[in-house]
Amino acid sequence: MKYLRLQVSLCLLILALIPFRSLAAQEPASYDLLLKGGTIIDGTGKPGFLGDLAIKDDRIVKIAPEIKGSADQVISCRGLTIAPGFIDLHNHSDRQIVSPLTRANMNYVTQGCTTVVTGNCGSGPVDTGEYYRRIDAAGSGTNVIHLIPQGSLRDHVMGSGQREPTEAELQKMKKLARKAMQDGAWGMSTGLIYVPSSYADTDELITLAKIVSEYDGIYASHIRNESTELLAAVNEALKIGQQAQLPVHISHFKSSGRDAWGLVLRAAAMIDEARQQGQTVTADQYPYIASSTSLGATLIPAWARAGGNKELVARLEAPETSEKIIKLIEKNIEKREGGSAVRIARYSDRPDWVGKSLQQIADLEQKSILDIVLEITRHGGASVVNFSMNEEDVRQIMKIDWVATASDGRAYLPGSDRPHPRNYGTFPRKLGYYSIQEKVLPLEQAIRSASGLPADILGLKDRGYLKEGAFADVVVFDPDKLIDEATFDNPHQYSEGIRYLFVNGTPAITAGFPTGSLAGKALRHPVSKQKSKKTAQP
Repeated sequence: MKYLRLQVSLCLLILALIPFRSLAAQEPASYDLLLKGGTIIDGTGKPGFLGDLAIKDDRIVKIAPEIKGSADQVISCRGLTIAPGFIDLHNHSDRQIVSPLTRANMNYVTQGCTTVVTGNCGSGPVDTGEYYRRIDAAGSGTNVIHLIPQGSLRDHVMGSGQREPTEAELQKMKKLARKAMQDGAWGMSTGLIYVPSSYADTDELITLAKIVSEYDGIYASHIRNESTELLAAVNEALKIGQQAQLPVHISHFKSSGRDAWGLVLRAAAMIDEARQQGQTVTADQYPYIASSTSLGATLIPAWARAGGNKELVARLEAPETSEKIIKLIEKNIEKREGGSAVRIARYSDRPDWVGKSLQQIADLEQKSILDIVLEITRHGGASVVNFSMNEEDVRQIMKIDWVATASDGRAYLPGSDRPHPRNYGTFPRKLGYYSIQEKVLPLEQAIRSASGLPADILGLKDRGYLKEGAFADVVVFDPDKLIDEATFDNPHQYSEGIRYLFVNGTPAITAGFPTGSLAGKALRHPVSKQKSKKTAQP
């Protein structure tokens, strides 16, 4: 009987404690930041919903239709859209992101970007570990992910000559590639129209890609041809992925030149077929009809550029090579609407030529377009904008669910040059112009192309989506005002419509004004020599 009374007493005590525990569990949590009443589009492509999002330290800790609790800051997001911070898969800020002048990456922060990927087109720092250490030491406006730049790697080992590597040189490249992956690189890039990346044959690229594959990295390629030989160039990329057993990513997917218009749609069909057969293949695109690179890469064959500009000029003077080079330059000029499709973006020797087409310059100088090209080449070259794509191709490609949005630009300070407006406007143009205004694709898909899809392509596990536990890389924008202001004639214009931006939970834009914060980090790929199991296609 005494034992029974003891049991009853214990039960009553437990029952008495339960309400207090329930009340304690229901006490409102405390957050650093509450975003209230916005349309949450989470990066999956699913329809948005009205709700709240809570941030604590550098993480998203709760997402719900309504969150009750206290916060150090509460921001009303009524009428605004809350989305994952945008990830620029193709960026060239390798030097700028470690420079005191441009490390805040303001022209990307004002686009809503929270992460950029450097080392693209085969160019950039070879020593990934040192590069990451420099970023961590000073911070940056956005997070930074790095790819092994195959062209720079090749140049580091064997210079810029057009030849095959020796066995010792190939082994050294493999060793450096392995070290880069161990230091946290996310894959390898190639720029197969550039010197010396273009001098590597397919087998050499496969050999290096196999090292990347051991660490679950990706192969991202500016393919060998984006014009009439586009299909063969895509096929080479697919072959590298198949032989090395790693995901393939096609950079700035397009068909360039009037005689190649529409070919990109056939290339997309090729990629669709490869994906249906189980290969992991994706691409990215900038939403413009013009590209931008050097004048040399645009008009002069790669073999003539071997060894750098000094050797190129020597070949232009040598009787045995000059005639052949000049004929190819003239052919390429003709393909670009007789020079009227190519504008000078940057040329220090003649700043008055900046913003003008080769045709306009030739008319002003009363010289031939060939003479203008040769003059620029002899004085070190220039950057150009090349109007070469078809608007309908651009619109069709951006609808594809495996095509991400990427800029192919870099961190900039406004100046007297006329760079491609993609440096300032890529993401608001895709969302604000093509999705919201032109209705080319749903806003949820446009946001996914800039967030969840890039994260999937890279294998990022805790960024790119709005979900509890993810890092607080969050953008809040006004869908009625989101737009790119940069134009080809006036490119140094920051985009409009980004109201708030958080990088690792720290405000980078607040109430529409940049804070200048440097909360971005170097993001290292998890090092693993054990191949992970195959995952679903991004």
